[in-house]
Amino acid sequence: MRILTVGAGAVGGFFGARLATAGQDVSFLVRPARAKALEARGLRVEGQGEELHLTPRLVTADAPGGPYDLVLLSVKATALHAALADIAPAVGPDTAVVPLLNGIAHLDALAAALGDAAVLGGVAKVVTTLNADGDILRMAPPAVILTGETDGRPSARVDAIRAVLADAGIDSPATEDIVAAMWHKWVFISTLAALTCLMRGTVGEVNSVPGGAALGPALLAEAAAVSRAAGHPVPGAELAFTEATVTTPGSPLTPSLYRDLVAGAPTEADHVLTDLTVRARALGVPTPLLDLAALHLRVHEHRLAAVRSL
Repeated sequence: MRILTVGAGAVGGFFGARLATAGQDVSFLVRPARAKALEARGLRVEGQGEELHLTPRLVTADAPGGPYDLVLLSVKATALHAALADIAPAVGPDTAVVPLLNGIAHLDALAAALGDAAVLGGVAKVVTTLNADGDILRMAPPAVILTGETDGRPSARVDAIRAVLADAGIDSPATEDIVAAMWHKWVFISTLAALTCLMRGTVGEVNSVPGGAALGPALLAEAAAVSRAAGHPVPGAELAFTEATVTTPGSPLTPSLYRDLVAGAPTEADHVLTDLTVRARALGVPTPLLDLAALHLRVHEHRLAAVRSL
C-alpha cells in the first residue's frame, strides 16, 4: 500500500514512522522548516519503551508523487485549507483519505475539495508531542486509529487499511459508526481544551484549587449534551473515562490547543470549540461554559491577528 502522511509532527510523524518501520511504502508531505529538521536528524520516536529512528522519504507540495492508496491527513485545523490544495494531486480515483483532526467540520471541506468517495472518517488516539529538537515523544500508551465509511457501510478498503495499521502495531478496531466516534472524541478534546485553556493550567493545577474539580465535569456535561442532541450520545464508559481524566489530582495533562495558546501561537479554537458552540445553538443546547472558553480563545486569536497586521 502506497501511503502519504500529510504532516510529520507529533501525530502524523508517529503513525508514519510505525508504518514505515513495518515495511510500508510511506512518504511524508512536509513544509520546508520541518523538512530541514528531518533531513538533519531523521525521524525519531522515543518514549513508552519505544525507540524508532528512520530516514523518512520526504515529498513537497509541488511534487507529491501520487496517486496514493492511502492519505493520512494529520495537520492542524489551521493548516487544513493549505493542505487540501497540496494533496489534491496525490489523490486518484482509488485513494482513501483518512483525516486525523479533531471535530467534524473538516469532513465537509475534504468532500468539497476531493469528492465524497475519497473521504473516510478518522479518529486518532495517541499522546505525543515534539521536543525542542523536533523529535516525537510518546507520553502514554494509546496508539489507535479508528476509521470507516462516513455512511457506516461495510467496506473492503476500510478492512484493508485496518489490516495495514494493525500490522504496524497501530490498534484499529472495527467501528460501526465512525462519525459517532468522531463526535465522542470531540467531546473529550473540547472538554479538556476548554478546562485547561480557560483556567490557563494543567488538569492537576485546575483540580488543586477550591472549586476546580467541579469545572471539568460541568464542561463535559455541556459537550456531551451537544453530542446527544446531534444524535450521537456518548457511551457511559467514555463519559466516565473523560470525567476521570479531567479530575485527576496532580495530572500534568494538557492538550496541544493549550500548548499552542501558552506559546502565543494560533490555535484550533474555531475548529474545536467555536464550531461546537455554533452547533449547540442550532440544536437548542445551552453551553455557557463552552461559550466562555471559546470567547477567551477568540480574544487570543484577535490579538495575534492584530500583531500580524503591524
